[in-house]
Amino acid sequence: MIGQQNYKIYLKRSAEKELSHLPLKIHDRIIKRLLSLKKTPKSLNVKKLRGREGYRIRVGDYRILYEIDEKKKRVEIVSIGHRKEIYRLK
Repeated sequence: MIGQQNYKIYLKRSAEKELSHLPLKIHDRIIKRLLSLKKTPKSLNVKKLRGREGYRIRVGDYRILYEIDEKKKRVEIVSIGHRKEIYRLK
């Protein structure tokens, strides 16, 4: 794909905090997946969220919730957490 521009990844402060509290093994897998969002933020494993804006991607028992700004070529990571807790409203 000629001229395809990569997206920039931004983590909300709360998502950074959630990421820092994860076990190292999970942390590394999530970082790898976050970096893959730079090229394809809407890959095959991505699902659109119902009931609110954004998308989610699965990494084992953990989920990454994010929003995409197509105009700015930006992916904003909203939340990272275990599947049992991630969808609860904060």
